[in-house]
Amino acid sequence: MHTIDAIAPQAPEHRDLVDSMRDGTRADASAFAFHRHRGPVTTATWIPGTRRILTAAYDGAIARFDLDTQEVKLFGHHDHLANRVVVSDDGRRAASVSSDYSAILWDAATGERLMRLVGHSDDVEDFCFIGEHFGASVSRDRRILVWDLRSGAIVRAIEGHERDVLSICADSQHLYTSGDDSTLRVWDIATGRQVRMWGPFETETDTCAIDPRHGRVVLGCDDGCIRVFAIHSGDLLAVISAHASGIKKVACSPVDGAILSAAYDQAIHLWSGHDFHHRLRLEARPRQWERSFNWSSDGAHVVAGTFDGTVLVWRADDGAFLTELGAAHGTLGNDCFNDIAAVDDATFATVNDAGRLRIGRFGDEGARWLAQATPGTGRMLMNAVTSREGGRRVVCGAHDQHLHVFERKGDSSEALRAIAWHHLGEGPINCVRGTSPAHGEDALFVACYSGAIVRTSRDGTPLTRFAHHANAVKALRLHPEKRVGVSCSADGVLTSWDFDGQLLHRFAGHTAIIDDLDLDPSGEFLATTGRDFHLLVYRLQDGVLLDAFDLGRRSPKGLCFVDRDTVVVSNYWGELLRVDLATRAILRKGIAGNGISAVARADGEGRHLLASSYDGACYRVRADDLEIVAELRAMQQRPAPERA
Repeated sequence: MHTIDAIAPQAPEHRDLVDSMRDGTRADASAFAFHRHRGPVTTATWIPGTRRILTAAYDGAIARFDLDTQEVKLFGHHDHLANRVVVSDDGRRAASVSSDYSAILWDAATGERLMRLVGHSDDVEDFCFIGEHFGASVSRDRRILVWDLRSGAIVRAIEGHERDVLSICADSQHLYTSGDDSTLRVWDIATGRQVRMWGPFETETDTCAIDPRHGRVVLGCDDGCIRVFAIHSGDLLAVISAHASGIKKVACSPVDGAILSAAYDQAIHLWSGHDFHHRLRLEARPRQWERSFNWSSDGAHVVAGTFDGTVLVWRADDGAFLTELGAAHGTLGNDCFNDIAAVDDATFATVNDAGRLRIGRFGDEGARWLAQATPGTGRMLMNAVTSREGGRRVVCGAHDQHLHVFERKGDSSEALRAIAWHHLGEGPINCVRGTSPAHGEDALFVACYSGAIVRTSRDGTPLTRFAHHANAVKALRLHPEKRVGVSCSADGVLTSWDFDGQLLHRFAGHTAIIDDLDLDPSGEFLATTGRDFHLLVYRLQDGVLLDAFDLGRRSPKGLCFVDRDTVVVSNYWGELLRVDLATRAILRKGIAGNGISAVARADGEGRHLLASSYDGACYRVRADDLEIVAELRAMQQRPAPERA
């Protein structure tokens, strides 16, 4: 039997058969054989008493990787993104939670699905076991639900958080929760009563963990600090300035209470459980994902997932990287598309989790990929893309805080090359847009996780920064003629500003994260959508709210104005919704097998739309009835869905 230290890194990249599906054809069963996840891994967690790692990912899958045999077992799929998987202390059961609003209980040894827990009304983000018979989950519906795991019944619904709840842990008497309301709260399990609250802090608090050995609770904050509190007295024991960006995961070693912290600065640190001094930084690995890190059950190793769908293992005593599981089969990286932009009436640019820019065409000769390119800094998940200078330049934004400029001189990969890249230092980049000739300058505006908007030159060189948001800027748009921009953020704030960064208006109306926005072609009206499940329409000039539309309880993602009277909204369930602002009629159409990340006008007249999806395809859709005109697929994430 191999020891873990003897497991060698996996084979280099290979060409995936699915990548040859240039005409949008479906993959056969062999192409979908499960060797790794086809989406970012949200959790990698060690199964106690074994050398196996359980994983959850944005492909909805729950899987188990064996360190010794390298074998992978697929347990099953959620109907939507899988956000977390946890294992009971005895290693017998696992629970996974999902954006399908449910939790699933699994047999960790056999992979058998034991029970589905239904009761939340929004994405379920985390779960913890409470002894042998109970568990608790937290959700973006702001509630904590306590479950009887023998019957599947809800024992108690706990309310009190003012915004989305993202993290939960438990000891024998209490639950500890944190989330977007910038607090850490303690609840009595028996009564549901709130025992204590720390905060609100100045930034969001995405992750918490307990160290029962030392009677501590640890909080990871978006200001890059770890805050450690005494469970019994409530005293603040330490503030560790750990990271240069928001912390997405903290975890405590089950052996000595050492603290693991992972953040958007791509650094993974270990801190002493004795005096909180810095012990070491884990050896950096490409495409590691901050939110997925955990300790092994014996405290000897650290495990994590990647954007490529693989699993990483480090040695905890010296931070040395040991192996990547799931990397031996096919091209590394997943073509889950995160944004799309029209280049001309037939050609488009799109970016993906694999960290590649792709150029595609929906032409009279059919749908085909023309070119792809990798940034000069190497592959890293990219969230943002825009086309410039008639398609001669394409600008992309990446998770590692880099802005990339590509030059395009033709329709081949050889004619597409990276010419400039800049580290903006403001967290992951969520959106980028460029000025038009009417503005009298050639500049880019970049929406960043830190809450800042960065104005750059045409080649991406940073010029100025301004911040009208306290949390991540999710999207921005520029007026077609005036030197005015609009932006929205994770704290529900919607603003307009001039190109010098001066605030013009704050728009009231949303009560949760605003995911996207757009200006109508004339620039007179502004439309927004977000996690309060509404489409809001404003008059840009004075900020007056003109109308609101209830979109139902499926989380919206992107939107665009088709024309002055029509808005199309995408959601995380693979649907497009066409909203007629005059008649208030809403047409709903399911087109994709996973969320539709972005939607944009495909041509100047607004007859067709472009849609990018996490399911591995880009779509051209008729704007009037939302029927698919053409589909261009780079990857089959899951078996083909039934379309509504």
